Amino acid sequence: MDNNFSNAQRAEVLTQALPYIRRYNGKVIVVKYGGNAMVNDGLKQQVMEDIVLLWLTGVKVVLVHGGGPEISDMMNRLGKKSQFIDGLRVTDRETVDIAQMVLSGKINKTLVNLLQIKGGKAMGISGIDGKLIEADVKDEKLGFVGDIRNINIAPVNDLLEKGYIPVISTVGCDGEGNIFNINGDTAAAYIAGALGAERLIMMTDIAGILKDKDDPDTLIPAVTVKQAKELFASGVISGGMIPKVECCMTAIDRGVKNVIIMDGRIPHSILMELLTDEGAGTMVTGYGNE
Repeated sequence: MDNNFSNAQRAEVLTQALPYIRRYNGKVIVVKYGGNAMVNDGLKQQVMEDIVLLWLTGVKVVLVHGGGPEISDMMNRLGKKSQFIDGLRVTDRETVDIAQMVLSGKINKTLVNLLQIKGGKAMGISGIDGKLIEADVKDEKLGFVGDIRNINIAPVNDLLEKGYIPVISTVGCDGEGNIFNINGDTAAAYIAGALGAERLIMMTDIAGILKDKDDPDTLIPAVTVKQAKELFASGVISGGMIPKVECCMTAIDRGVKNVIIMDGRIPHSILMELLTDEGAGTMVTGYGNE
């Protein structure tokens, strides 16, 4: 920390955060974690610090994570080539085994360990545990890519009631014993909805919704679902941002109060969003959608 930053200034910063701490105390915040913030070790440390700080102030934080790049890396190491159709990984039986191993093993337990090192109390589960995420085949040509049909949220509520930070890997299952790779953004939207979360924070590798996708200064700070649909129609929301915003709308439809699309490459962006006037990224709400 800057030595020129006096104790009085530090105290002032903390008092300014007090109304926000009060607002979110006891509320559920779901963080969808992925992208550059996950593969950059320095950012990863800061994200974990943000989550533990919120947890220590009484916020019920649920961390939902993906891990596409690490799955691809493991497949390369095993000599298996990744294939994608419309941005979704073609997932045969061997690939879903690799996804389960990487997501529910290496990544999940690494994040749990980091949260505990930072002073948090965390417990890692997958979408298979307690049949948290029940799924069917999304499309036969994609193999074991799952389409969510039900969320059994009880295991997550149990962990929250016991004071844990639940860390959830996005694999699912069906009644026949099949395992499915689940899109992390979609899983986060469904889980946040089932929890009636105050807010879903979706960490990405861009600033948010931009009027001009090549100019970060054209950030749109807030949109309603109705306005988002208009931005789809006009082509402002395009490419990889389309499924992100669709997941935001899914979360709103399922009862989440608002969703933030946030640049996870900015240090401590979660704290900036929740504990300052300025916020970060684009907020999607249902207001004006009547």
